Amino acid sequence: MAGIVRTARRPAGWVAPGPRPRGDDGRPELQPADDEDLCFLTGEWRLFQKQQGHRWSLDDLVTAAVAAPHAQSLGANRMLDIGCGLGSVLMMMAWRFPEADVTGIEAQADRAAMGRRSILWNGVEARCRILDGDLREPHVLPAEARFPLITGTPPYFPRGTGPESDKSHAAACRFEVRGGIEVYCEAAARWLTPEGRFVVCTAALEAARVVASAQEAQLHVIEHVDIVPREGKDVLVMIDVLAREASPLVRRTLTVRDTRSQWTPEFQAVREAMGFPPLR
Repeated sequence: MAGIVRTARRPAGWVAPGPRPRGDDGRPELQPADDEDLCFLTGEWRLFQKQQGHRWSLDDLVTAAVAAPHAQSLGANRMLDIGCGLGSVLMMMAWRFPEADVTGIEAQADRAAMGRRSILWNGVEARCRILDGDLREPHVLPAEARFPLITGTPPYFPRGTGPESDKSHAAACRFEVRGGIEVYCEAAARWLTPEGRFVVCTAALEAARVVASAQEAQLHVIEHVDIVPREGKDVLVMIDVLAREASPLVRRTLTVRDTRSQWTPEFQAVREAMGFPPLR
């Protein structure tokens, strides 16, 4: 397969908001490899991903969209994405907050390397980085490291609950090869500032595990967002916001498409806030 550089599909006259990327700057390593896709992510920013296997998705977008107002209210200038994979959430947050310093941790070296190429393509290596390491290991970051905003998208399925892909990167993104929500909460509690927020995306069936994992890590769920893929359908995934201090729980639902499969006004607002083009 030849490498793909995606072309823009945008309404006439629409200008992408946000900071501009640097591009490949003539560097061959910032061109997509034969099995890769250099796709649009947010605004004019792009992301390297495999043409087959794990790719960025709606889950990443809604995680960043829920995290953004919390980052803004906290004035968060340092952010951490644990288990960051290709770096999609990391870069959405870096695009949304051009002054923020954003760090990712990723255990799969090939995913981390691909994410670092995206960081270079977008020209933000001075304030964004992906560290090779396992989020379960405290020493992956300096002992004093603390962040007011942490994001995470753990794998959705315990091992043994379904067939695993023969592509190792895809299997680890879907199945709990290195643990699930429990280890993510433990890591977030380790690196969160006293007033900080941990924004995490999980499968809808894991609601009880999220609450139990938060309690075990001495965190509290302060916001819960159900993501419904289409009006009338069951909840697909959910976003929870965790904090050290308890507060009244805010519950809401974000429906992506209506019964005609058209984006809802609420989801169009999410897309606009995160630098995506409107409907044609």
